[in-house]
Amino acid sequence: MGSQVHYLPLTPALFSILVLLFVGLIVLIQLRILRYAYMKLGVGPGTALLLLFGSLIGSYFNIPVTILPGEMVKSGEVVDFFGMQYVVPAVQQWPGTVLAVNVGGAVIPTLMSSYLMLRYQLWGKATIAVVVIAFIIHSMATPVHGLGIAVPVFAPVVATAILAFILSREYAAPLAYIGGSMGTLIGADLTNLDKITGLGAPVASIGGAGTFDGIFLTGILAVLLAGIVSPSQPRPAW
Repeated sequence: MGSQVHYLPLTPALFSILVLLFVGLIVLIQLRILRYAYMKLGVGPGTALLLLFGSLIGSYFNIPVTILPGEMVKSGEVVDFFGMQYVVPAVQQWPGTVLAVNVGGAVIPTLMSSYLMLRYQLWGKATIAVVVIAFIIHSMATPVHGLGIAVPVFAPVVATAILAFILSREYAAPLAYIGGSMGTLIGADLTNLDKITGLGAPVASIGGAGTFDGIFLTGILAVLLAGIVSPSQPRPAW
């Protein structure tokens, strides 16, 4: 079962689009077009690229947490949701729904969000951002048979960019990242764990298929949108 829980969350064609977007980002950063925006996040361009690259590669890996008993699971299918095609992994002799944590869509964003909250001491505003975004995403989250929980891909991006700017112009970029990633994880996946058992999904990945694309794009677009309108680089608390 160990190797079967690791799979690309999107079809190869759609995952290739994210890879091309990442390559384009490398070009723009090397041209220093986006250097200023990422400085708003409090990390250098090299660190930003490492985080995004880690998210892409990490999306393939899921860390199993527990097994949820359920009905006969789907296997080896592609599920369409809001124009996105998500992969249902091909499995054999499956005991039920494996609840797992995705490295690229959950572990890395959680670590980065924790770092940003500590660096800028954004406990209050970050909490507001996460709670509001989680509420918005939860209202949009849809249980999809064979897949798990899915959200419209651009919903976290637009919501976090607007809310982060309202909360703080100076810290809009880190608030956008924290609110978008953690709000999506909580609002889409964690608050819907009770709905997973009956969906027939072989793997229910927190931060994986259904939410990974939104979290990854939030890491790029929401930060850039918030960073562009922010007047100055945020001041770290340490």
